[in-house]
Amino acid sequence: MVGITTIYVHSVRELARLTFFCPNGIGMAAQKEDTCTVVSSLAQPILESMGLELVDIEFGRVGPDAVLRLFIDKEGGVMLDDCAQFSRELSLILDVEDVIAVNYSLEVSSPGLDRPLKKQSDYDRFVGRLIKVRTYQPFLDDSGNKRKTFLGKLTGLVDGVVKMTLTEGQTASIPIEQVAKANLEFEL
Repeated sequence: MVGITTIYVHSVRELARLTFFCPNGIGMAAQKEDTCTVVSSLAQPILESMGLELVDIEFGRVGPDAVLRLFIDKEGGVMLDDCAQFSRELSLILDVEDVIAVNYSLEVSSPGLDRPLKKQSDYDRFVGRLIKVRTYQPFLDDSGNKRKTFLGKLTGLVDGVVKMTLTEGQTASIPIEQVAKANLEFEL
């Protein structure tokens, strides 16, 4: 059963504050997660038809409006025309499906030189590249040094463990569930 909640707004500022309010106790985080999941599934057929992959998706508030950001890539790198075409096609679908109930801007871009590593295929694709890994809490490298940031060459993701040779020469084996963020680092 769907409940109806009445919200009385007394000013424009208060309305802006309530942009992401969800009735029946559903929080903003749940709404963001649901929105990203739905948009991702709607985007998948477009991505596949264009030979693209979805690297990451973000949905959040910027001032009174929302921003939906999609980061796309393909083998050899994504071009401006790829972003523009994907944006046009996805925008049409989002308008028809009416997934996002607030004013929002759609942004589509490449993941950049510091591309995040999120999936097994990312780790497989970038073996041998310089990466930076940040962990949720201090973690020991294979020489016994405790740290939260690891910089080195990726040797792989094996059985849920990120393996890398650090720039100082030692190795590190970091369980994927300990990884807060992993991304490529620009090399000269």
